[in-house]
Amino acid sequence: MTTSAISPVAAAWIRRWLILLGLMVYAIILVGGATRLTDSGLSITEWRPVSGALPPMSEAAWMAEFDKYRSTKQYQLTNSGMALSEFQFIYWWEWGHRQIGRAIGLVAALGFAVFAWRRWLGQGLGWKLLGLIALGGLQGAIGWWMVSSGIGETERISVAPYRLMTHFMLALLILVVVTWLWLDLSRRAKADVPKAARQSAKVLLILIFIQMAAGALVAGLDAGRTYTDWPLMAGEVFPAHYIHAELGIRSFFEGREATQFNHRLLAYIIWAGSLAAAWMFRGTGLRRELAVLAGLVSAQAIWGILTLLNAAPLGLALVHQGLGVVTTLWAVYAVWRAGGPKAAEATSPSA
Repeated sequence: MTTSAISPVAAAWIRRWLILLGLMVYAIILVGGATRLTDSGLSITEWRPVSGALPPMSEAAWMAEFDKYRSTKQYQLTNSGMALSEFQFIYWWEWGHRQIGRAIGLVAALGFAVFAWRRWLGQGLGWKLLGLIALGGLQGAIGWWMVSSGIGETERISVAPYRLMTHFMLALLILVVVTWLWLDLSRRAKADVPKAARQSAKVLLILIFIQMAAGALVAGLDAGRTYTDWPLMAGEVFPAHYIHAELGIRSFFEGREATQFNHRLLAYIIWAGSLAAAWMFRGTGLRRELAVLAGLVSAQAIWGILTLLNAAPLGLALVHQGLGVVTTLWAVYAVWRAGGPKAAEATSPSA
């Protein structure tokens, strides 16, 4: 799809809609992070996409919701004796998280309907936007799949880390798609850059995306609150229990030591790689994008260390998560910007 494929007026309105969706997805990511950090995610034990939009409106309704929560292992093992006011605190976090999701779905559906009515969805744009909306619907189902891992007959007192990672990474993917579509509808010019610069931008984006997934695993296991010294881990360069005998290879995904160590190591690799790319390609058309990316990665690494040393309190952890999302999106922009004439020539049928 090219900018010239649709009218400037249509492109402008669709881009505004994409900005609104992007901001809402960014907000739900942050609220989702707060929901996890306050252990609020299991406070609503049912998935009611429509009727659940209304919160409890009476004391009897609040007690009914509270009784459902008291049947979970989380309440029985960690929150036994919780007061109703304490339950309401965690309930509002989860309800707010789901409410933003409903609002995103409504804005997405209404926007698409208006654009279709105005006949602005030609040149394949309609299918792309439908795909985006389908990802949003899938995200709602994945969200319940995640929550269900911590309720019912399960012995868990929190959601499964794998499912948390899947839920978070799908939200990030949706934001990446929104950003890419927004850029495609813009009048920004792509840069004609050396192949090495273009490939470096792609490698950095892939590594950052993997790092965000690794961070979600660390969060899901509360591994960031396990080893809170730096640069060592409990005084060791390499953690003694990197591989747990009972977990085996699963230690890479379920062990607190392995997940935190791997998250640290990948951070160092990305940090060094971004600084090297900014220096190596400072004389190319991608110099600004790579310089800003190196700055964002540096800020994220330093803030991550600060968050770790303070055992990941709510405020620091949310900034770390939010800055990670911004860094990912800037890496997306760098890759998009690098797709100039040389990239197009390399992928043309005559090449």
